[in-house]
Amino acid sequence: MEAPSAAEIFPHVRIVMGMVIGLGVTRLLSGVARIVQHPSRTPVYAVHLGWTLSVLLMLVHFWWWEFGLYHIGEWTFGIYLFLISYSIVLFLLCAFLFPESMTDYSGYEDYFLSKRIWFFGILASTYLFDYADTLIKGRQHLESFGTEYLVRLPVFVALCLAAIATRNRTVHAMLVIGTIIYQVSFILRLFDTLS
Repeated sequence: MEAPSAAEIFPHVRIVMGMVIGLGVTRLLSGVARIVQHPSRTPVYAVHLGWTLSVLLMLVHFWWWEFGLYHIGEWTFGIYLFLISYSIVLFLLCAFLFPESMTDYSGYEDYFLSKRIWFFGILASTYLFDYADTLIKGRQHLESFGTEYLVRLPVFVALCLAAIATRNRTVHAMLVIGTIIYQVSFILRLFDTLS
């Protein structure tokens, strides 16, 4: 029996990752739909909604940039396991934004600030996963992003650690606004077209 080629393996891996990412998108959209359907049930928090937008953008972008995996010449179970793990971490971000129940919390602000250690800890890990993912696609791929990409990683991890350390609402608001602006800029400048 002949082993499948890398081009045959890639769609399989992409489908499995897509299922996990799809669950994350579903979780976010269902959470937003619950807020719209029952606006007075649980008080909303603009920072929480901002992170919802940021994570949704991250999931959509993840699905877009993972097309770069097409260029991998040899697939291993380790690479496959890593990519599934990365997808699971992204799903967990969604799960921490919208829990199954809000009965223990006075609103999304109370919930978000009480779970910030988990949320920002997982968010920080996504930047580490992203770096490893970029390396999997090859050194040339990593170098194509220039110095900005290498600076971006420690800066965002440090910002996540700062967000873990404080309940200051202004700091959290500035962080989510800055993150969304940077995300959009980063995507448009470096990922607008797949090559």
